[in-house]
Amino acid sequence: MIKDIFINILSSSISVRFNDVERSILEYVKEVYKKYKSVSHGFDHVMRVYNLSVKIGVKENADINVLKIAALLHDVGRVLYGEREHALKSAKIAKELLSKMGLEKEFISRVVEAIKAHSFSGKERPVSIEAKVLSDADKLDAIGAIGIARCFMYAGEHKRSLEKSIEHFYEKLFLLKDLMYTKTAKEIAIQRHIFMEKYLQELKAELNMLK
Repeated sequence: MIKDIFINILSSSISVRFNDVERSILEYVKEVYKKYKSVSHGFDHVMRVYNLSVKIGVKENADINVLKIAALLHDVGRVLYGEREHALKSAKIAKELLSKMGLEKEFISRVVEAIKAHSFSGKERPVSIEAKVLSDADKLDAIGAIGIARCFMYAGEHKRSLEKSIEHFYEKLFLLKDLMYTKTAKEIAIQRHIFMEKYLQELKAELNMLK
């Protein structure tokens, strides 16, 4: 499946310019996500992580080219092979695709390292600045107003109760602020964290009124 999709994209003869590499990867990712039914981890999530990665990466002097490709591919393993160890699966796919494009091994290894280390539940920890930025961007999309929306979208997809969703705030979402690596992400996370606290306070107050 991966091979067929990518060969079709490459059939138009990509030049060596990086913009063409990025464009081809973007088209590949769009194709992969076409039949993916999750709204909490859909293509819009990919693009938010992409935009956050670029925003943070510029301020943290990261390699933006590495970040762009890593962000686009960071969740393809989840789509194609399921949630379990999706970061490692995504990294493997990225290595295969970028190798077929003839990109430098050093560039590929940096993309792969960033993808491997982005997951909250994964065992890998980010070392490079690019890996830290991608990890931060992915976590930032799980908190704040968008994080709340995604939390309840996920609940709908998996039939998780309101009570269990509230527990999720304490089990994961409220922890993310202190797991950011970069100064830029930490600043963004503080504001998003405060918003979540206020929201949950209001939600609990309204629920208590019904008792």
